Amino acid sequence: MFFQRPFFGCILFLILILLFISSTCSASSTSGVVKSFQVRPFPGGLNKVDDDDGVVSWESKSKRSVLEEGNNVGGNSSTLILAAERTHRKDPFDGFNYYTGGWNITNKHYVASAVFTAAPLFLVAAIWFVAIGLCMLLTCLCFCCCRRRNYGYSQTAYALSLILLSLFTVAAIIGSIVLYTGQGKFHNTTTDILKYVVGQADSTVDNLMNVSDYLAAAKQVGVGNVFLPPDVQKHIDEVDAKINSAASTLQSETERNRNRIDDILGIVRKILIIVAAVMLAVALLGFLFSILGLQFLVYILVILGWILVAVTFILSGIFLALYNVAGDTCVAMDQWSKNPTAHTSLDDILPCVDVATAQETLSQSKNVTFQLVGVVNGIITNVSNVNLPPAARPLSYNQSGPLVPVLCNPFNPDKTARKCAAGEVNFNNATQVWKNYVCQVSTNNVCTTIGRLTPSMYQQMSSAVNVSYGLYHYGPFLTDLLDCTFVRDAFTSIENDYCHDLKRFSKWIHIGLALVSSAVALSLIFWLLYARERRHRKYTKLVDARAHQDSFDSKGQTL
Repeated sequence: MFFQRPFFGCILFLILILLFISSTCSASSTSGVVKSFQVRPFPGGLNKVDDDDGVVSWESKSKRSVLEEGNNVGGNSSTLILAAERTHRKDPFDGFNYYTGGWNITNKHYVASAVFTAAPLFLVAAIWFVAIGLCMLLTCLCFCCCRRRNYGYSQTAYALSLILLSLFTVAAIIGSIVLYTGQGKFHNTTTDILKYVVGQADSTVDNLMNVSDYLAAAKQVGVGNVFLPPDVQKHIDEVDAKINSAASTLQSETERNRNRIDDILGIVRKILIIVAAVMLAVALLGFLFSILGLQFLVYILVILGWILVAVTFILSGIFLALYNVAGDTCVAMDQWSKNPTAHTSLDDILPCVDVATAQETLSQSKNVTFQLVGVVNGIITNVSNVNLPPAARPLSYNQSGPLVPVLCNPFNPDKTARKCAAGEVNFNNATQVWKNYVCQVSTNNVCTTIGRLTPSMYQQMSSAVNVSYGLYHYGPFLTDLLDCTFVRDAFTSIENDYCHDLKRFSKWIHIGLALVSSAVALSLIFWLLYARERRHRKYTKLVDARAHQDSFDSKGQTL
């Protein structure tokens, strides 16, 4: 009797179709995801992804060329295509041909190919929306146009519908919990990544500005009225302008990207929280209304749930695509970190400093350091350590005593690294050593005690040492700018420390959305089934009670 009723047969048929489509689409989506993450070593240090279609070789025009031709083997200018094999997917915007543009979140074909990986879930949403809509329409027509017939009651159908309704409600609760937990962890992970990237960019900007400040200070440093040559000061002004421009560009690009990504993350988090709360409320209210027999409210929730289930299936598809994009991004970062000299679409996240600016800044900082040390040592050698007659004032100021050690110049005239010679002082101990050679002076700046440095000379030489040390200290930082090490380190850190959580929690969201939408979809059907069985049960009991009463009355009259 349970399977002989047309209404229940129709509902059961819809359930089987829904389960079949969901399982088929889920298997398709999962296989695509698993295929995307089967990584094996690839010659040349990159990662190769298992793909039945084989290796994809192609060329594409990047938005910018490589930093400089000399950085590439043989001097040939080329561009680096990121995650080319992993992003080898069908592109609906290109006649469903395979996309060959690599990772590029600003490319509509890449975005379309990534979204197309979630097409099965979008198909489920469309079939659900159309099929349930038609079913409700046919049910309304039958209810209005067909004559009602007496119907019986099955204890088995009543118990089974209640059990399944309870199970699907529990599944909806679990799905909502997974969704809420996943979105929270996903938001925290993406926020941490964003803070890290912004921190790396801010640190680079601060260092660039510090270099700029040291170069500007070098123009003002002089020892005994001896300053840097005019041509060096002119070059300092030129480099300062480029440094400020590079720092401003890096800061503005990073800030723009941070604000844009932060806004998107905020919107996504609100949507997911609302979806989790609403779907949980709908599941619980539907269960409650069905148990209490509030049929009118059940019908309202059925219509609401019909729409919400379609929306959550679509959202589940979107986060399946996001899961794939997150994996693409991590692979792209890993590949770029192994070849950081090329400009790629990753510049949209954290751009490198222009190589020409970095090269000129490094060259100028070495030159200024070399020149400042030369100024200091020139004063020491030609003035402080020379016993001049009193008539040679102001070069003669009664200097006497042990000779002042010269400052170690870290660079040769060709700006290559130089080792300190014996007896030279370095940037770390120069000011402390020179303090022992300072004499006391009279009002006219003449030494009255043994010493070869006046206090004013000592202060000027200390300032020169501080500026020189500052420029020398930032030398490795400027060297790192040449091969974009700060960006490579940032992406390597993200790939090692954040990518696993990013992919895992985006998958949590996808699973939570798929689970809660499927559970509410099936709960929605069993709201109707249980309400119908409850109504049949109530009717059957009423009919049986009336029959029993009629039988009792008939016996009474007979007697």
